[in-house]
Amino acid sequence: MTQTTAPIDHIRIATRQSPLAMWQAKHIQACLQALYPSCHIELIPMVTKGDKILDTPLAKIGGKGLFVKELEQALYDKRADIAVHSLKDVPMDLPEGLMLGAFCERERPTDAFVSNHFASLDDLPHGARLGTSSLRRQCQIQQHRPDLDIISLRGNVGTRLGKLDADEYDAIILATSGLIRLGLGERVRHELPTDVCLPAVGQGALAIECRSDDRAILAALTPLNHLASKICVLAERAMNRELQGGCQVPIAGFAQVDIGRLWLQGRVGSVDGRVLLKAERHETLALTPENPNAERLAEAVGVDVARQLLDQGADKILAEIYST
Repeated sequence: MTQTTAPIDHIRIATRQSPLAMWQAKHIQACLQALYPSCHIELIPMVTKGDKILDTPLAKIGGKGLFVKELEQALYDKRADIAVHSLKDVPMDLPEGLMLGAFCERERPTDAFVSNHFASLDDLPHGARLGTSSLRRQCQIQQHRPDLDIISLRGNVGTRLGKLDADEYDAIILATSGLIRLGLGERVRHELPTDVCLPAVGQGALAIECRSDDRAILAALTPLNHLASKICVLAERAMNRELQGGCQVPIAGFAQVDIGRLWLQGRVGSVDGRVLLKAERHETLALTPENPNAERLAEAVGVDVARQLLDQGADKILAEIYST
């Protein structure tokens, strides 16, 4: 990165305390330090509601923003200047006065099959114990392998791997990006194909939240934006917003940009895997910083895919899940 004069001399980064969250915050700290060597960049670790409740499946806790609210409060209170998030944890609608100031380059967005005894999902025997905390993964995997015993799995990456190594599960599913970032890429036995398990909205992407009126911070964050990643996640999040979905419901959305074309796929499924709705859209897109319509077009694609899913009955599936 090219060094430049910092628009601010001190940046405080709010972050969760899990090893993965700390890696992400330190990564952004290093990127900003490379850009602004004279700037003092400080980490402020915090504990969120989602970190405290470890004995209950996320979908049963309820609410949105389980892993971000405490960080957002620190922004409001001006105890922090930015917050680093896994984008898949960030609600679709942000509190008034806050915004996502940067979308960083996306890591691999896939779901990883992790096992000590089996090479892939298809190698698991009938009735094998598969661990996941995600209704999105559960509904898609049950559509593909209805014979598996899917068991809730909570905790940080190390805790989940520890439970696998203690033989509590035959295999578990984790985000590929988290394992790679923690230097645990060798634990990935197989990346689930997207036709089997479409990723979560924003999976693999980091976003930086800040106060929307903090011009100096917004200027400092500008070089961290990755245009292709931003366009893809904007399309995915627009789809999720139109579906009124959170990050703990069985909604999948994955966008790709390639040779002037944006391709968004979306899915909504019943928890038991018996129903899995699918929709997609291709759109020509000139992906250049000079194209002022790229973000608007990406969001329009997201809305269109959501409405295709709603026309198929997605609202009824989601209403049933929210009522349980």
